[in-house]
Amino acid sequence: MTFDREQLLARLDELEIDHETIDHPAVFTVDEAQAHTAHLPGGHCKSLFLKDKKGGLWLLVCLDRRRIDMNRLSKVLGSPRLSFGKPELLLEVLGITPGSVTPFALINDDSHRVQPLLDKAMLDYDLLNYHPLTNEATTTIKASDLPRYIQAIGHDVRIIDLDAEGIDRG
Repeated sequence: MTFDREQLLARLDELEIDHETIDHPAVFTVDEAQAHTAHLPGGHCKSLFLKDKKGGLWLLVCLDRRRIDMNRLSKVLGSPRLSFGKPELLLEVLGITPGSVTPFALINDDSHRVQPLLDKAMLDYDLLNYHPLTNEATTTIKASDLPRYIQAIGHDVRIIDLDAEGIDRG
């Protein structure tokens, strides 16, 4: 089963995760998103769907202004040569299209093929903002609820300190 926005929000309710969602025009970049969501409190985030040379899949969830050194991330993860996953693979594994990449999409990864990576600095915020499986809306949750959500849907949580590891090129 592939979850859609309404089913995701219902699942958050079942997990007793408070959330608030606003609608906006479709956005495909951080700058486009900021034009519609900059007024929202909390950390604004992006998610990168990555594939390594051996077929391993990763979802890096970090603050939206991070500039990621993919070579350094690959070394830290012990994963051979990372690249962005193709749109077809994104749809197959997470049930979403480019522009809608979000940690909420892990709910569609029944086979647990994707390893989520959470930015330590992102979790220092009280609130975080993500797309609810569509890039036409943004959902705000408590930062403390993100790891709980990921664990509740059967994924392991890995927190990575992008600053300490030298992965943020910014």
